[in-house]
Amino acid sequence: MRARGIGLVFGGSHLGLMGILADSLLQLGGEVIGVIPGHMVEREIAHTSLTQLVVVQTMHERKATMAAYADAFMALPGGFGTLDELMEILTWAQLELHAKPIGMFDVDGYFSGLFDFIEHMTRTGFVRAVDARRLQAGAEPGALLDRLLSQ
Repeated sequence: MRARGIGLVFGGSHLGLMGILADSLLQLGGEVIGVIPGHMVEREIAHTSLTQLVVVQTMHERKATMAAYADAFMALPGGFGTLDELMEILTWAQLELHAKPIGMFDVDGYFSGLFDFIEHMTRTGFVRAVDARRLQAGAEPGALLDRLLSQ
């Protein structure tokens, strides 16, 4: 990311894959902005070494702030929070609230079940194919970044 001049906007925690990614990018001299609700700062999970840490009131404000800072979105394997953020940003794209690229870094097929479900929603008429195609996936991060940046 650093070699491409790409910064990182993320949820502001020092935990998980995103904490590792933030640390790696910081070590390379990259820009890393975290957005975290105050209640999570109080629980001492905020990453304290970022380029910028934005503290907000709520999880809803967190997602809106991250979306405002971001030029594109990429999900890494994660839990319910990752899925929540990914689905919300896809919904915002479907509603034409943004036109930013959206990707998933599909490590070892982690998101394959989600893609199967999205295909099922499309086949059954609950999701338009054009909206399903908004989500790009790839198992190689550089190639996925190239695709997202070319949109």
